[in-house]
Amino acid sequence: MRHFTFATAALSLLSTGLLAAEGPIFRTVNASQAEREISGFTSIDSTAAMWVWADKYVYRPGEQLTVRWTVKPNNDLYPYTIVAYRQNNQTGAKSYLPANNATATDFFGNTPDQGFRIVRLPEANKATVATVTVPEEFGMHTLVVQLRDYTGTRIVKAAYFKFGVVRATVELTGGITESRTLTSDNAYSIRGIVTVRNNAVLTIQPGTFILGQPGSQPPSVLLVATNGRLIAEGTRSRPIIMTSSQPIGSRQRGDWGGLLMLGLAPINDPAGFLAIEGLPELPETRYGGTDPNHSCGSLRYVRVEFAGALLRPNEETNSFTWGGCGKGTKSEYLQAHYGLDDSFEWFGGTNDAKYLVGTYGADDYIDGQIGWSGRIQHGVMVANDDLSNRGIEMDNYERDFAAKPLGKPSIYNVSFIGGGARGFDEADAPCLYFRRGAGGAYNNLLCYNWVTRTVGGANIPDSIQPNITSGDFSANGLLSWNNGFNTSPAAPSTVDGQVTADFRTFFGAPARQMVIADPLLRRPLERSNPDFRPLTGSPVFRANWIQPPDDGFFDQWATWIGGFGDFDWTEEWTNFAQEQDLKP
Repeated sequence: MRHFTFATAALSLLSTGLLAAEGPIFRTVNASQAEREISGFTSIDSTAAMWVWADKYVYRPGEQLTVRWTVKPNNDLYPYTIVAYRQNNQTGAKSYLPANNATATDFFGNTPDQGFRIVRLPEANKATVATVTVPEEFGMHTLVVQLRDYTGTRIVKAAYFKFGVVRATVELTGGITESRTLTSDNAYSIRGIVTVRNNAVLTIQPGTFILGQPGSQPPSVLLVATNGRLIAEGTRSRPIIMTSSQPIGSRQRGDWGGLLMLGLAPINDPAGFLAIEGLPELPETRYGGTDPNHSCGSLRYVRVEFAGALLRPNEETNSFTWGGCGKGTKSEYLQAHYGLDDSFEWFGGTNDAKYLVGTYGADDYIDGQIGWSGRIQHGVMVANDDLSNRGIEMDNYERDFAAKPLGKPSIYNVSFIGGGARGFDEADAPCLYFRRGAGGAYNNLLCYNWVTRTVGGANIPDSIQPNITSGDFSANGLLSWNNGFNTSPAAPSTVDGQVTADFRTFFGAPARQMVIADPLLRRPLERSNPDFRPLTGSPVFRANWIQPPDDGFFDQWATWIGGFGDFDWTEEWTNFAQEQDLKP
């Protein structure tokens, strides 16, 4: 039974090596020529950028799905075998395009026995390369386009698009007061505040889509109260995707509210509890307590897209919000994509997080206040070229800079990629910003292409300096380059140019290592398909990194500055595509 077929006209042209005028042109290379061209190379890597997508995320069986593909060769002249398939992520079964069967073929329908067709990489802009009849196979699927070497064996580069095949879209409203499981054979629509409470546990299966509805008041959010718990554990091939209900290409920041998790770990407000920012003050919106090990639940491989909502001035919801969550909370492999407010924000508590991706947010990327003392390792935060703010914005408590327990997060191995000379949310928007009595340890961080300086802050003499003196604030192992576009003249790449006057003495100390050098990243500013790994010779691998503590959380093998060594841990489960690049 053939569910996937190329459009007839496109297929006939593909067989001749050409596509319609609006599509890519494939130039054939024979095997012996390809072998000569790459002789002497032990491995190859593509400089090209490419992404693949469809009209929407969620389909019913029998619907038509249009697959589009953009390719920017970026002077990549290697000869490739191109392979495309649809994978059922529940079973692992692959259906190769165009014939839609289990027999391995290349992009042009050739089997290994027939000989794969070897081609130069074409340039394509939103090319329609396939029409798909969605099969009756419920759950998450992936459309994959691979560039393989000329033999068709080794995968050099791949593009992925996740979509769900569902029976129905189920509406979620009001309170979830009994434990339940959301399954990947349905999509779920959220309207208004959906609250997990009354000791209920909400479990979300891998590969499930949660669709936030724009326009509701209060905003559409998934809220986990202190007496509820959320278990949302996706996988690399089946992430849980919480996103806008609007069509791909027309989604906007703030289409819905986002994910909020509240717990009973300590905060430093004298009352011991507060109502979470961005929502009405109700019993279920309170957080804070005395249990530093409290669990709000578990998040793994979760994407929150187009979230953040304005309730009132300076009162917004974020993509991911933790209020008073404790060490028992698991938070890893998370992406905040196109958030209206902060990508990741902690209000007090002690919970930790690993492998964080923040993309194209309109405000800060990592924000902590009210005594948060968790740990973060492995992250990348990427500003768009339209609007952004600070990479890290860290407070102790705005109402009492010296409030206890002091907010002292420990953050290692994060890359911050700025948007260059473009719009920003506040006049003073450095990569790293410390104020209001902030404490903590900030190490092995990379700041590149940021709109203002690398390091800045407010209230330094009267609030941060006592923590520097006591050792409760430290920063070390920082790599900075090409920051400070909005200064006049442009800030030089020196410590004096990259750091505010209040911090210059601190970073001028010999024991504190601030490296001013081009990080030599592979493709950091190719927004829809970036590559943040360092090139050979990059200063990322200099011995200026700081050894993280061996405390059971930090990975001491991360012997570099920034979020990446040679391995790209963002592959497949993330989405870097800019929305304007997906418009039909």
